[in-house]
Amino acid sequence: MAADQTTPPVTAFMLIKTMPEWLAMTPEERATALSTEVMPAVKAKTTGVRSRFYDTEFYSTRVTDVWVWEAEDHNAYQLLIDALRETPFWDRYFQVVDLLVGTENGYARTYNMDPVASITT
Repeated sequence: MAADQTTPPVTAFMLIKTMPEWLAMTPEERATALSTEVMPAVKAKTTGVRSRFYDTEFYSTRVTDVWVWEAEDHNAYQLLIDALRETPFWDRYFQVVDLLVGTENGYARTYNMDPVASITT
């Protein structure tokens, strides 16, 4: 059978740059800010989202971090962005440089093909 026919999750690659307010905090203060100011708003206003965080400041000056969000659908993604915009995350702690949003293997579903992927062990 070709690619999975279920509705694919929405994946957003949020390219962000740290702001001076964030950098002025200690690592402990940053962890506290995320856990008390940002994530509670996300959890209160969204369901069906998960995230992973990547540091890139050692390789890029324009984008210091990439936050990958997976949402079960476009509505969950929209609620996520609305929630983040209501916290200090958005434009105080980080500048959102770009949002790259897509669905994994969308072409395979469109053309009823098996997805092309590499697997290494």
